[in-house]
Amino acid sequence: MTAGGRRVTAYAKLTVVSTTPVKPGKAYPLSVLDHAMERHSLHIVFYYRPGPALDRARLKESMSELLTFFPATTGRLSREVEGGKRWVVKCNDAGVRVVDARADATVDEWIATATAAEERELVYWEPMGADPSIWSPFYVQITEFKDKGYAIGLSCTHMHADPTCAVLLFKAWADCHRRACIVNPPFFHPPALLPRPTPNPSAHLLSLKSSSSSAAVAAAAFPMFSATFRFTSAAVRSLLADLSPDFPDATPFDALAALFWLAVARARASSPAAAALTLVTDFRKRMYAPLPYGFYGNAAHFSRVEADLSEGWARAAVAVGRHVAGLEEEEYWSAIDWLAARRDGGAGAFQMYGPELTCVKLDHVMAYDAEMAEGVGPAHVSCWVGGPDVDGVVMVLPAEEAAARTVVVVLPAEVAKKVCRDEEILRHGPTVVFTGKI
Repeated sequence: MTAGGRRVTAYAKLTVVSTTPVKPGKAYPLSVLDHAMERHSLHIVFYYRPGPALDRARLKESMSELLTFFPATTGRLSREVEGGKRWVVKCNDAGVRVVDARADATVDEWIATATAAEERELVYWEPMGADPSIWSPFYVQITEFKDKGYAIGLSCTHMHADPTCAVLLFKAWADCHRRACIVNPPFFHPPALLPRPTPNPSAHLLSLKSSSSSAAVAAAAFPMFSATFRFTSAAVRSLLADLSPDFPDATPFDALAALFWLAVARARASSPAAAALTLVTDFRKRMYAPLPYGFYGNAAHFSRVEADLSEGWARAAVAVGRHVAGLEEEEYWSAIDWLAARRDGGAGAFQMYGPELTCVKLDHVMAYDAEMAEGVGPAHVSCWVGGPDVDGVVMVLPAEEAAARTVVVVLPAEVAKKVCRDEEILRHGPTVVFTGKI
């Protein structure tokens, strides 16, 4: 064991810059959606089993090559005008902070035994200080395991990237590492999400969030608990088979979102009638003129689905599925118009994840295509969002098997402990890892 019983030891911190300097004066304004995420950070851990392509020095070299294509990641935040509300990235090639660390376990031992708090030791993060011009919006921690496997933890401000964008950034790093072409190159164009010339602001959910955000943050002092549920492809097929008589077109996300929605309601012993769930979905490819998959920044939409949970899991899954399928482009633009009007009126950022239970659809992301060597992707990928959660966040992620899924929950401790023992979840045989208070 390491000193003090900790299994992760960080022993160095440095800055990695791009191989090609950025042209002087280059700047990147953040979009309206980017500004909305100011209260949140994003954290992703990619686990790799031992392999000849994994070498700490080579990882830093390929990162330097990667950053040439992502100048916004190496810049620093600044206000457009002194005392203004709008953020802009000054692309000054200040670099990305990198932390070197070691873990006292093999990769597989770690995944089987680490607590949620220990997993969070695999990412490094410093909140923005009083002077953003010296603050790195991106941090990378490279942790070597005893068997020469690695965990690579990526942290960033959510203003720079949503989970889809962050995964594409990491996947581009993997492409550079094995000296391949970047399959999904970054698309830097925040004007793609400018409010419309004739705005139609309508965002009831965001209005509720903004009005309850301060009270929610004040209430978030109680302990939170995290757990990761790993569903095999067979378990996912079983879930869908159980839903098939009532909802033959159900997706894995529909099934899992509804399953955990009901489990949280049971854990709270709350009235099942007229329950509501906030869903977070990516709209890059759902626009009439789709954004490139590599669009840099935030393209996540927050919406509200309601169901009578007393009618059971299948009806909840139907409500989730129909809601996601029925989202229309006007809803995305109305939310952008509303956020723009609020920002231009001088209002600050508020809590986007929470204060109500929030479920994030991320099973589309290409996390397991991040191959540091040809044909060898991650063994496991975890993701969570920083910022007060209050009612909690459920993230549905892909898994190593194509048809499998991973669900990461962050909930109030007493609720989470009951969810981890929920019979309806456990009868589908998930492996539960990375549990504990955070």
